[in-house]
Amino acid sequence: MKVEVLQENLQRGLSLVGRAVATRSTLPIMGNVLLATDRGRLKLAATDLDISIRAWIGAKVDEEGATTVPARLLTDFVAALPPAPVLLEIPERGRQLRLSCARNESSINTMDPEDFPKLGGITEGTAIAVSAPLLRKAIERVEFAAASDESRPVLTGVHMKASSDRLTLAAADGFRLAVADIPLEAPPEPFEIIVPARALRELARLLGDTKESVEIRVNSQRNQVQFTLTDIEMVAQLVQGTFPHYAQLIPSEWNTRVTVPVDDFRREVRGASIFARDGSGIVRLYIHAAGEGPARLVVSARAEEIGTYEGEIDAEVEGESSRIAFNARYLQDVLAVLEGRVSLEMTSPSAQGVFRNPADPTYVHVVMPMFVQW
Repeated sequence: MKVEVLQENLQRGLSLVGRAVATRSTLPIMGNVLLATDRGRLKLAATDLDISIRAWIGAKVDEEGATTVPARLLTDFVAALPPAPVLLEIPERGRQLRLSCARNESSINTMDPEDFPKLGGITEGTAIAVSAPLLRKAIERVEFAAASDESRPVLTGVHMKASSDRLTLAAADGFRLAVADIPLEAPPEPFEIIVPARALRELARLLGDTKESVEIRVNSQRNQVQFTLTDIEMVAQLVQGTFPHYAQLIPSEWNTRVTVPVDDFRREVRGASIFARDGSGIVRLYIHAAGEGPARLVVSARAEEIGTYEGEIDAEVEGESSRIAFNARYLQDVLAVLEGRVSLEMTSPSAQGVFRNPADPTYVHVVMPMFVQW
């Protein structure tokens, strides 16, 4: 193999596939990245068997070939090179990859690419096209709500359902539920899958600021999903099982609704969270309807050995005055993904609270309250 690539392109390609490299494996080759010529370009690939990522970069190919090299070593070395063309060369029947860049030269021991896991893409099954910016936004709005506890594997994934005119993503961990809709331009062939939350976090990173469409393709066995961009492919193993019927967890009625600017709410919760750290993580919300003074939302926290915090926000309140308490981290998580204004709907201090953006019907977030002594 003899290939010449730009240092910045090689560095970018390695950063794209690097997160799929296995960090713990009994097989040394799983810690390698595959380098292979492919129709006039250089293909880079890595896998930990749960997810695999392939990326293609422009290259001048003088001799076809393939090899695998330790991913971390190659990534660190390429990042240290000057911005100049990099020559990658393996002599015929050689066992070392030679790299030359400007006045830098090195050689890295390789492993046989035939021993690397086969990473064939998905070419059959159900496919839909989705706007990359909308998909990334939906992922960021739901993935954090997935469970990290492996005791219920289906909750460690994000439920993805294509039906009628939308793609719906939902995640839940038993204490909260996040649901985001993405409108589709054409009615899809329906499918319903559970994608590991980790895979979607990596996908959001791969999408970056791209404006193109993403093809989502599910194989006919319903055990793999592939996300395809122009020069990037990611394949993930799906979580098997039945996701909870979450629609019934979203209340259709409320007795109290308070609406405030997200930035103000976020700031007050951040302050209260400092005190809540020593108070079981509890943030109390007091909703005051107009009548006993101006409508307002009071955010408070207290810790017996530290002190108390209280912040007040001007609000729009519909319905009666009320109060409710939430885990501080859950509040911060949902407020971090909302923009503009946020509405909190509730029926009682012991029932779930529903967070929405009044101007955006594509997202809803449900959080179970904490039971406290008022």
